[in-house]
Amino acid sequence: MTDRKTELATNLAHVEDRITAACVAAGRKREEVTLIVVTKTYPASDVRILSELGVRLVAENRDQDAAPKAAACADLPLKWHFVGQLQTNKVRSVVGYADVVQSVDRDRLVAALSREAVRTEREVGCLIQVALDAGAAERGERGGVAPAGVEELADLVAGAPGLRLDGLMTVAPLTGEYAGREQAAFQRLMDLSTDLRRAHPAATMVSAGMSADLEQAVAAGATHVRVGSAVLGVRPRLG
Repeated sequence: MTDRKTELATNLAHVEDRITAACVAAGRKREEVTLIVVTKTYPASDVRILSELGVRLVAENRDQDAAPKAAACADLPLKWHFVGQLQTNKVRSVVGYADVVQSVDRDRLVAALSREAVRTEREVGCLIQVALDAGAAERGERGGVAPAGVEELADLVAGAPGLRLDGLMTVAPLTGEYAGREQAAFQRLMDLSTDLRRAHPAATMVSAGMSADLEQAVAAGATHVRVGSAVLGVRPRLG
C-alpha cells in the first residue's frame, strides 16, 4: 500500500469502529447506518483510493470542485451526493453527475432540478435540507428550510417530474435553540422524518451527523452520516 492508501484505510477503519460502537450503544444494527465520505477539497486520486477501499458513496459541496472530480472518476462504481448550498445556475452541471442532492431548500431549486432531470432523462434523489436555526419563514445560516416549510416543499419534490423524494437532511446548527445540542437537533429531525413518512412512506433517508457528531446522529436514528475530515484528514489553510 502507498502511504496515503494506508492512511485512508486506517482512518476508515477508525470511523467504522465509531459507527459500530454508536450503533451498539443505541441498540441499532450496523447495517442501519450508511457512511457517505465527504471528499471536498481533496483530489480525485483520493477518491480513487477510497473506491479501492470499498467506499461507494461520496459527497461534494461545491460544483466547481465536484464536476471535474466526478468526470475524472467516471469509471468507478460510485454514487455522488451534492451536499452544499446549490444555486440554480449550477443545476445543469450538478444533475450531470449527482445521484442525490441533499440540499433542496426552496421552490425555485426544485423547479430547476426537475427541468434538468427531465431534459437529461435522469432521476435525481432529493433530500429536503432542514434549517433548525431558522425562524418560521426564514432560511438557515447554511441553507435549509424552516421545519414549518418541510411538508409543502416535500410535496413539491414528490410531484416534480424527474425527482425522487428520499428524505431529510440537516447540519447541526451553530445558533438558536439547538446550538451545542446536536443530539436534540438530530432528534428533532427524526420527528420531522416521522411526520414526512406519513405522507411519503418511501422518504426514509435521514442524513445527519459529521465527523464531530456522528455518534449523536446515530443515537437519534440517522440512516446516513456524512464524514469528511475523520477519513481524509484536515487540510491546512492556504496563506
